[in-house]
Amino acid sequence: MPDIGIRAGDGVTVSTGGVADPEIVRLLRVAGEAGARGDAVAMASALRAVLLRAPDHPEALNAVGMQALSRGDHAEAEQLFARATLAAPSIAPLWMNLATARRNLRDDAGERAALEGALATDQRHLMANVRLAELHERSGEDSAALFRWSGVVAVAEAMPERPPGLDQLLMHARARVTERAARFGREVDDRLSLLREGIDAAGRRRFDACVDAMLGRRRVYRNEPHGLHFPFLPADEFFDRAHFPWLGELEAAAPVIRRELKALLAAPDSGFAPYVDLMPGSPVDKWTPLDRSDAWSARYLWQYGERQADVCDRCPETAAALARAPLADMPGKGPTAFFSVLKPGARLPAHTGVSNIRAIVHLPLIVPPGCGFRVGGETRHWVEGEAFAFDDTIEHEAWNESDAIRAVLILDVWNPHLSAAERDMLRGLFRALATIEDVPATMGAVAG
Repeated sequence: MPDIGIRAGDGVTVSTGGVADPEIVRLLRVAGEAGARGDAVAMASALRAVLLRAPDHPEALNAVGMQALSRGDHAEAEQLFARATLAAPSIAPLWMNLATARRNLRDDAGERAALEGALATDQRHLMANVRLAELHERSGEDSAALFRWSGVVAVAEAMPERPPGLDQLLMHARARVTERAARFGREVDDRLSLLREGIDAAGRRRFDACVDAMLGRRRVYRNEPHGLHFPFLPADEFFDRAHFPWLGELEAAAPVIRRELKALLAAPDSGFAPYVDLMPGSPVDKWTPLDRSDAWSARYLWQYGERQADVCDRCPETAAALARAPLADMPGKGPTAFFSVLKPGARLPAHTGVSNIRAIVHLPLIVPPGCGFRVGGETRHWVEGEAFAFDDTIEHEAWNESDAIRAVLILDVWNPHLSAAERDMLRGLFRALATIEDVPATMGAVAG
């Protein structure tokens, strides 16, 4: 059937293919021309003539139904749209117009059936999802409404370009989804409260992360090393403290380590240098703002497996504490240990480290309020003198929003999930790589 410009609901032109009867073709053309010049009487007359010759003509039924709708005759409009959907059930706009007429008649069951008819032709029909979500809300069917509002969000966000009028609707949909998700989460937490009783935070940490991921309250991150990736190691954001029984001894030395750090910082030749030092001509990336900036500076006690005698001599108690720690000794690669200083207002971008064969230990020494540290989906605040270990190949970031410096002693130790035999083999690997010329820069990289 030719497109005569008669618009169905939602601004879609209905068309059902070719029409053999030349008189119907002529009448549809007359109706279209009358509509274009605003002659509603002539348009209605031509459409009624079409229906006399073809009582089930869907586009004519739809157009006459739209006229009835516009003059408030919702009952007649409903009958006409219903006949149109029977004649052309695969055309979603006909179902949408039928839903409108039935909503105006306060026929909730009929409106629901019409909207489901539209969705039977296209489950991603945006307005059908919206109208059905609204109907579920009016009927107090919260779970069904949430399901439909979730569909609205998914469909709208997938649209490459959204009409401005959809923004407010999308905001409402997101708010409803967020509200219901939060309520559902509270219900789940209430039912799990007895199950969690008697289990400390460390004991239920992985279970809680599982539940939070299921509820959409957090993301589960995987490790993404930029250098050497040791397969099949657990990808845990913060390592269980039980893997590091020696942390207590390191923490006991924190007061004297802090005194040595403060003396070093106060000296005119402290030796602190920017941590980020990019090669000239490096492309602009997330590290560019920190390139050669003292916003994040470091002073090494060990670097790429070499003991830095000058700073170790100036900080002998710190050097002694490091000597007692099981540092990751890798020929030509590690250990690495350094004082890390963030100036007020500094923020490190989210990033991942080089190799998961290490665990990174932080011993916080100077921590003003307003400092934070996120690894994957967990954020912690440093507490002076309380150490922790984490996997830096999982996305992490740090910030100092205070008006004073933040200082931490950072050291590399072996990933606790490596066996003694695996550590020995890794040491042998690094010794072998040291004897080969022209090893690619990223091959075997474990520090950076």
